[in-house]
Amino acid sequence: MAAVTLLALGNGAPDVFASVAAVAGGETRTGFGAILSAGTFVSAFVVGFVGIYAAPFCVDPSSFVRDVLFYLMAAFLLFYVYLSGELYFWQAFGFVVFYLFFVGFVFWMDFGRGSKIVDFEAQKSVEMTQSEKGGRHIHEIHSGVFPDLKKISKIWEAPVSLLLKLTIPQTSPSEWSRFYQSANIALCPLALLYSCKSFMPMSHPVIFLIPHMHLPLWSVILFSSSSLAILHYIVEKEPPKTEQIHVVLVAFVMSVFWISNVAGELLNCLGALGKILNLPPSILGLTVLAWGNSIGDLVADVAVAKAGQPALAMAGCFAGPMFNMLIGLGTALMIQTAKFYPEPYVLHFHVSIVIAFVFLFLSLMGSLLVVTWSRFRVPRFWGFCLVGLYVLFIFVSLVIAKFTA
Repeated sequence: MAAVTLLALGNGAPDVFASVAAVAGGETRTGFGAILSAGTFVSAFVVGFVGIYAAPFCVDPSSFVRDVLFYLMAAFLLFYVYLSGELYFWQAFGFVVFYLFFVGFVFWMDFGRGSKIVDFEAQKSVEMTQSEKGGRHIHEIHSGVFPDLKKISKIWEAPVSLLLKLTIPQTSPSEWSRFYQSANIALCPLALLYSCKSFMPMSHPVIFLIPHMHLPLWSVILFSSSSLAILHYIVEKEPPKTEQIHVVLVAFVMSVFWISNVAGELLNCLGALGKILNLPPSILGLTVLAWGNSIGDLVADVAVAKAGQPALAMAGCFAGPMFNMLIGLGTALMIQTAKFYPEPYVLHFHVSIVIAFVFLFLSLMGSLLVVTWSRFRVPRFWGFCLVGLYVLFIFVSLVIAKFTA
């Protein structure tokens, strides 16, 4: 249950906001390409890499078939809508409802029938232990081979870390800081105002304290929040004894804020890169954007496989991309189709998107057939086949981009 909700949300947040930013910016093809290529990357390259590293290993038959079939159904529905060339609001809304139905179905399978519940806390501790060991091993290699690498990393991490501490509250009482907590109170409202600038300009004139004098909205917000921050710094001198729910919620909202803005800037960089290299946006979505958003899945799933849980890593390779497709792309398309309601939103046909659909189908159906034929054991040769399939997908996509440019 956690794999299809919290884990999927954590891994899929960059894809969700990248899709929303792409579709909202009129780059629907880039949004489609990024989601489909990321799905192919995970279902082919990541699953193949896990298979090469840990195979042979067994998977739970019911969970494996359920996840792959639901992902296939979602991909077929999206493919049908794309080929139709028109998308209505109710269809985009249906994608979100379909994922909620999937979550409910997983809940029924895991709890309703009294099936065995996996101890996720134990798995998490094992995974974290192995990840820490791997991190120490990498650190030792870097320290021995590249002695200056750590210093360089510290230099460029310092301003980013400072900015995040100033805008994202620390939820743990042991990490509480009166200065940073007060800075959060002063800067978080201003950051949220910046995220809403498309609805209300930051320089929107408002009357504050002095009659008949208009001040920009950002200055009023900054003055008010800074006053509360100073008051908090004077009054609060001791850290809280337990985690506070409102601090956790603010930290979550601000994390979403940074993910959303970084996704938007990533798309702007991709647009500039495409103009410089004369590449179509669909190819950028199929390659650079998909790799950047999905590299976390590769690292996380390989870490889980190294922790002795390859079946769990395999399960995470399907729920996450399906979340990105149905919730991420579905939400973006809901926002876009709402602008044209009740008229349909026109989807422009492009062969590279169709190729992405085809290779996604091949990876999913191939895994379903091979693993089922092998009595729900993942053979090592299939890992090499999936990696080769993804390499072929990238080659075909680049060839198509060359001849359709």
